[in-house]
Amino acid sequence: MPTSAQDRRQVSHKITYQAELDPGFGEHIAKMAYGEKLFSCIQCGTCSGTCPVSHYMDYTPRRIIAMVREGFRDEVLNSLTIWLCASCYSCTVECPREIKITDVMYALKQEAITTGVYPKRYPIPVLAQEFFHGVERSGRSSEAPLMVKFFLKTLNPLGMLKNSPMAMRLWLKGRLPLFEKGMKNKGVVAILLRAAKQAGGERQ
Repeated sequence: MPTSAQDRRQVSHKITYQAELDPGFGEHIAKMAYGEKLFSCIQCGTCSGTCPVSHYMDYTPRRIIAMVREGFRDEVLNSLTIWLCASCYSCTVECPREIKITDVMYALKQEAITTGVYPKRYPIPVLAQEFFHGVERSGRSSEAPLMVKFFLKTLNPLGMLKNSPMAMRLWLKGRLPLFEKGMKNKGVVAILLRAAKQAGGERQ
């Protein structure tokens, strides 16, 4: 597994022919992001300059917008950038074309999880999926089962061992149930999640 953004860029798939691009990808993501106007971007770089975590990204926000518009679907969805977005909205506030770039990042995360195209074993999408499945199943998040699944699916058992002393202290104080606990009206949560999925499908 790549250990840095530079390593990821070196091993990522490179587009050779225009036929490999997805020409409808930009419009698809724009619709998912509440009809955001990606194609009005002037590539000024303001978003990249104001982003507090851009130096950790393999592609800057400005470059991600350009790649989305041109159809570099797999490159974008496999990038670390969309998962490192801090959702601080600095880019959205400063954008001279008033593009809601943070909403675009959310749309890209949703597309990556829905299609299963994202950096494998990278912690953030794995945690997001396991959290969602737990809430979908029982109506609430149960921390202990969530973290066990998280560490196993990211192939990081040493991380689980490292955090076990803190988990034990929380358990002794009654703050960390060992088993998943459901809520009485979890069907209500299921209805909300189905409605959210339906709304997302209508935007697409």
